[in-house]
Amino acid sequence: MKHNHIYLAGIDLYPQPATLKDVLITPLQLVDEPLQFDESIAPGTLDYAPDIHQVGPLPVKGEADLLVEHRSSNSHVHDIRLRAQYTGNFEILCARCVEPVATSLSGDFDLIFRPEGADAVSGEHAITEDETEIGYYQESGLLLEDVVREQVLLSLPGRTLCKADCQGLCPRCGQNLNLAQCSCDKAPADPRWNALAGLADKIEVKVQVKH
Repeated sequence: MKHNHIYLAGIDLYPQPATLKDVLITPLQLVDEPLQFDESIAPGTLDYAPDIHQVGPLPVKGEADLLVEHRSSNSHVHDIRLRAQYTGNFEILCARCVEPVATSLSGDFDLIFRPEGADAVSGEHAITEDETEIGYYQESGLLLEDVVREQVLLSLPGRTLCKADCQGLCPRCGQNLNLAQCSCDKAPADPRWNALAGLADKIEVKVQVKH
């Protein structure tokens, strides 16, 4: 059921659900208790990579905690520990024929984020990289969307094929050889199709980490 906005004493009785872009986590939010979140990312909200397309919502559920590192009697660092899980459906281009392949991705993560510059000076830390992965957040806080995007990209398979015996594209005319054969056996190759046929094989997903 879809509600129109109805206000009572300035309060929206039917507010719209927060989008993932609204979730900025700061240490101040976590002082009294952990922050629980249960978000659903709509397709098109996050920009993953040119060959990756999200299909349907991407649920993300988890918790953020505040961890205080006491590095000395007068020095402490506010870390954010982020634990969450996600699952969703994606389409990834086949590495040979460049057709979209339906792929389900899911994962969970347990990460620590420190303020930028916290490790600029060496010292003893209460939490080490052996215990969990370490990231950094900006002075404004930690954007949950950036973390989810990075984790989805890290979970991608190294190479995606529509099927093990995918025939790929004809290097001369660009015909998808899984759908039909062409008559290019004796024709000279068009270098433009050679480049396209090998394009997906050379695709490397570059994870751009935003902190």
